[in-house]
Order: sequence, then structure tokens, then C-alpha cells
Amino acid sequence: MKEEEDFIKRLNSEETKDVAFKELLQLYKERLYWHIRHIVKSHDDADDVLQNTFIKIYKSIHNFKGDSKLYSWMYRIATNESITFINKNSKRMQLSSEDYQNQAINNLKADVYFEGEDIKLQLQKAIATLPEKQQLVFNMRYFEDIKYKEMAEILETSEGALKASYHIAVKKIEAILTKD
Repeated sequence: MKEEEDFIKRLNSEETKDVAFKELLQLYKERLYWHIRHIVKSHDDADDVLQNTFIKIYKSIHNFKGDSKLYSWMYRIATNESITFINKNSKRMQLSSEDYQNQAINNLKADVYFEGEDIKLQLQKAIATLPEKQQLVFNMRYFEDIKYKEMAEILETSEGALKASYHIAVKKIEAILTKD
């Protein structure tokens, strides 16, 4: 914990902020990219949201209180930025969030960065049918292997609620994927 406290001090110091922020980028860029990518689906959109996320982190690092781990705080920002992105674009396109996500999934086949077979596409379609919270919990647990304790910090909810959401999400996805 002392190491993280020192790192946060460097992020807040005018003399060391830029160098520390470059370290932060190197440490978390890929993990946050994949977290965002699982939410917004498209590589280009994930890049845009990732950039917005790091801009927000840079501008508001002084607001980090240390109530959670730094990466939990950053994941929360990335999650919120992703949801805002989806809501803004679905509203602009006059679609529901679910329809917008289905359109994004259908566009995955044309995405040169998507290395999926049909089963991966079917999985993404099944995930898109879940309510937003279940999608987040499923993605964080299944794809990123985030522990429930850490997820509870990121999503600001109880571990029990997350376990229940994940269990329900898995059952729904299994039902969709095994349906003929």
C-alpha cells in the first residue's frame, strides 16, 4: 500500500505528474482497453473511450481519495465512460442501448481487430441480451477474471449481489447458447 501511496503522490505532484502518468498508462492501458472493449465491442470505439478515460483520470487524479485501490477507481471511470459512450451514441442514433449493442456486435464481423469465430459472436450476442449490470459483472469475471472483492469496489456494490448477478448471467447465457 505504501508503494501505491507514493505513486499517487507522484501523480499529484506538478514536478513528477507527467512521468508518473506515463507509468500509469503503461501499467493499465491494456487492461483498461480490454475492459472497455468488452463493453463497447468495437476496437475504434474502445480506443476513443480509453483516451477519454485517461484524460478524465489525468484531470481528476487529485480527486482520488484512496478509499479504494487506484485501479478500482480507474476501472470505475472506464466503466462509466463506456456506459456514457453507449448511451450517447444510442440516443444520437435513436436506438435503445440494447439495439445499439446488437448493432455493434453485428459489426464485429467487419472489425479487423475481432478474432472471433461464430461461437464468440454468439457469446457476444447472448451477453448483449443481459441487463447492463449483469453484462458488466459477466465481462469482468469471465473475460478479465476480476475477483468479486475488487469488482465490489469498482461497481460500488456488495460481493453477494455480484455473485448473484454473475450466477444469473451465466444461466441466461447458457440458456441462449444451448437453445436450438
